[in-house]
Parts: sequence; structure tokens; C-alpha cells
Amino acid sequence: MKNPIYVFFALVIMVMVSSCGILGKKKKAGALPNDGQVYGISPGSKYTLPRPPGMVYIPQGTFHMGPSDEDPSYSLSARNRSISISGFWMDATEITNNEYRQFVFWVRDSVAATELKYLKPGKDGKEYVDWAKMKTLKWNDPKVLEELGQTKLMLPPDDRIFGKMEIDPTQIIYQVERFDLKEAAKRENAGVARSKFIERFPVQVYPDTLVWIRDFAYSYNEPMTKRYFSHPAFGNYPVVGVNWKQADAFCNWRTLYLNSYLSSKNRTQESDFRLPTEAQWEYAARGGRSQSMFPWGNYYLRNKKGCLMANFKPGRGNYPEDGGFYTVRADAYWPNDFGLYNMAGNVAEWTSSIFYEGGFTFQHDMNPDVRWNAKDTDPPLMKRKVIRGGSWKDVGYYLQTGTRTYEYQDTAKSYIGFRSVIDLPAAPQKGSRGG
Repeated sequence: MKNPIYVFFALVIMVMVSSCGILGKKKKAGALPNDGQVYGISPGSKYTLPRPPGMVYIPQGTFHMGPSDEDPSYSLSARNRSISISGFWMDATEITNNEYRQFVFWVRDSVAATELKYLKPGKDGKEYVDWAKMKTLKWNDPKVLEELGQTKLMLPPDDRIFGKMEIDPTQIIYQVERFDLKEAAKRENAGVARSKFIERFPVQVYPDTLVWIRDFAYSYNEPMTKRYFSHPAFGNYPVVGVNWKQADAFCNWRTLYLNSYLSSKNRTQESDFRLPTEAQWEYAARGGRSQSMFPWGNYYLRNKKGCLMANFKPGRGNYPEDGGFYTVRADAYWPNDFGLYNMAGNVAEWTSSIFYEGGFTFQHDMNPDVRWNAKDTDPPLMKRKVIRGGSWKDVGYYLQTGTRTYEYQDTAKSYIGFRSVIDLPAAPQKGSRGG
């Protein structure tokens, strides 16, 4: 019988030899053998984007879209039907004031850099923001404020209170750029120049803080106007006062922000962030409970202890009974089975879908989507966007996962926010290699 020690050492030597390439010659990464055969070429590295911060993966599945209870208004604007949805990532909470402020400050700094000539030439001959130089800019420096005071970014002297220099919110403008794939895919547009499908337009991104007063006649809400977006106490509360176009612009910027970083690291570009379709939103809100009225199940708005399950308008108007007079933190209450917070109540949420009463009759049963990018000149009927989930000022009916309503895309409200989605594969399991 062979000594087991000799057998062990023999195996170790074989492993060492094979790892050094003596037993089998390994191909160099990216190198293809010149033997006339097809091996395939990868478009980039095998790097897989890790779990996006603050997002959860919604797995593919099938559910019954539409009302899970009777339609009290008999509007018949939604029909119950079986729908299949592919997997996607979704923000676990509504976009918060802090998250949206990052967008506002980025745009503000871009405008300031243009006004102050903090620019550098790019490879294409155009000038771009010199972000390294912008990091040295101190907004509270009197010399900087004096220099900015001569630009359009600051309020003119007549608009200042006690001479305080402040930024003009109307000048914080983001330039949206995107490619219209749906238009380019039309058969009649085959062979048309690519530039015809590139959309470029400006969007003022600062939230309309006056909505807190405008939305409620004969009601004292001035403190919310002054503090809600600007005070750190509300940093983790959902952003409101943003219309559909501003929410869409945020998603466009978020895509640019991520892909600019990936490009700087020579990594593969990722999918676009965007607003969820109406079907995606409802599927995510149900959390796998296909026939339930609410994200937590049927039929009640309270749990067995009598505690309210969401932030809305209980009873005949006991606003603070659920723990919040207006909005509450974006991560308040228990999440649904997918890990999503406040899919019912707190703030209603924009979707990418147009509100059309008969849309359920012709939509596909695979990732249904009906969109219309309305122009400013289009009639109001074409500017209606689906909002879902109900809000802090709504009664319980609007919290149902199957209830749909709308708002106009150029209108901002104190009770409408949003969250974004992105089409990425599920993150690799811990310890596994991303492919």
C-alpha cells in the first residue's frame, strides 16, 4: 500500500504544475486563436454593476393587473387581466429631498461653472465643466458671491430681501438629451438620420415650494413652503413640488451621472434610469400578492393591534392619527414583500404611462406600456400621466394597488413624488462571480 503522505504530495505537485500552465496552456485574456473558428468577442469586461444603492430587485413574474375590489365610481378605466413583467430594480423609497438636492446642486454648479468660465476643452473640441476646479469653489465666500452676483445665476438687486444674495431658482436649468427609440423603431423611419430622433430640451429643476400654499385654499401652510425642501429636518422625506417633466429629467441626469463614471473607468455603459410604467408600478406595489387590495394584503387599513398601515387621511380627516400630519419619512411603516416602502400613502407617484381610459383594451400582456411624450403645444388631454399609490391627503380608496388616477405632466403638487427604476440583471449572489 502506498504511503498516503506520498500520494498527498503527488497531488499537490500536480495542482502546482497545472496552475503554472505546464499541463494545459491557458489562453491570454482577449486573445483569439487563429484557426478559422468562431469563438465570439465580448463587448467589454465581465464587470457586473453591484446592487444600486437604495434599490431592490423586483423579480419577473405574472399578476392580475386591475382593481381587486369593486369600482365605486363605475368609471371602468381599469380592467382585471393577467400581465407578465420582466425583472427590474426599483428605488426602495420615494426619491427624497436629499437625493433630489444632489441633482439640483449638480445643475447649479454646472450653470455656475459656465458663468465663471470654470471650463476645460474636451477631446471633441467643445468645452466642458472642470469639476476639479469646481470642487475648490466656496459658495459662502463673499468674493465668490460678489463674482456670481454679476451673473444671471443670482437674483437681481430688486428681488433681494435685506440685500441678501440668493440663487435664482429659475436659472437652475438642466439640458435633457436622449434618443427616442420608439420613434426610431417605426418602419417608416428606416434610413432616417439618427439626429432626427435625438431629443434636446431644457427643464427647470428646482421644486415648486409654493405648492404647499397653492394646493390648499384658506389653509395655513407657509412653514412647509419655507422649510420642506431647504431644511435638513426634512432631508429624508419624499421630494414634492416636482412635475412629471422634472421627475423625468432627474432620471435622465441619474443615467448621465452613472454612465459618466463608468466611462471614466472604461466599464460598460448601463441601462437608463427611468420612471416605472404603470404596470411595473402596480406589480411592484403588490409585492407578490396578486389579488390583494393593498400592499400588505386584504381588506383593512389597520393591523390587528389597530395601528394604521400607511400615511393617508383616516376617517373623516384625522390627519395626525397615522403618525404624520403631512408627509412622513420615505422609509416609514413596514415595507411590502418586495422590500418597498410606502407604495401606498405618503405621496402619490408619477409613472411614465399616459392616462387613457381605454388603454387596457389594447395593451400587450407582456410588459404593457402606453406612452406619449406630450409637447407644450399638445392639448391637456394628452398631458395626463398616471399617478399611483395615494398620498397623505387622500382617503383609503386611493391607497389600493389597483386604483389609478392622473395629473397633468406640467403640474406640480405637494402630494406627488416619484421613484425610479433601471433594467439591470439581479446582483450576483455573495461569493459568486459576476458574468
